[in-house]
Amino acid sequence: MITLKSKREIETMAESGALLASVHKELRKFIKPGITSWDIEVFVRDYIESHGAIAAQIGYEGYKYATCCSINDEICHGFPRKKVLKDGDLIKVDMCVNLNGAISDSCWAYVVGKSTDEIDRLMAVTKKALYLGIEQAQVGNRIGDIGHAIQSYAEQEGYGVVRDFIGHGIGPTIHESPAVPHYGVAGKGLRLKEGMVITIEPMINTGTWKMKMDPNGWTSYTLDGGLSCQYEHSIAITNEGPLLLTSQGEEGTY
Repeated sequence: MITLKSKREIETMAESGALLASVHKELRKFIKPGITSWDIEVFVRDYIESHGAIAAQIGYEGYKYATCCSINDEICHGFPRKKVLKDGDLIKVDMCVNLNGAISDSCWAYVVGKSTDEIDRLMAVTKKALYLGIEQAQVGNRIGDIGHAIQSYAEQEGYGVVRDFIGHGIGPTIHESPAVPHYGVAGKGLRLKEGMVITIEPMINTGTWKMKMDPNGWTSYTLDGGLSCQYEHSIAITNEGPLLLTSQGEEGTY
């Protein structure tokens, strides 16, 4: 079932999203060579809890951590761990915040230390793909318009668009209807209505879109070992256009 949110509910989700965005801002300064993704996990959990919120991923469908920390060829749901990060690692940090019952969800990508041209281009294309999808999150448009905008751009740039993991509705729980694929046909799918709140979170690979699963049952990897990047926002569908709930007014800047 799809729940349409009231103006007040969207305002509370924006408050949750602002806190989540502030965590990501702090991570820009925190992430550097020599730390581990476990250090990121501890930092994020402490930050969220010290601001009166709950790290909502902990316990969700049995997941144990406040963050998903996916490195290099890991597409998503990477466990935080004590492997040291080095120059040129591409890490995607995904998290959910519950602030006074309002849920927000966002993933940002970070390069550790010195970057490369390959990583810079992948990050830029992934970020642009996200915003092209957001532009289509308009009342009266269809879910397929979002996926088509992302897929057509990313594939034109020579990248693969992951099919196995997609965006979703959010609130009152982390994962709600509708499903929001990052591929598809324009003009097809569910029509978007005012009050829907969804995530758009394209996962873009340097090679094939296909993936393989880790035996842990959570972490996915690119099938060919290529790099994968992800950015994600929570978005409210409004009559005034898409409202980014996890940006702190910094659209496109990360």
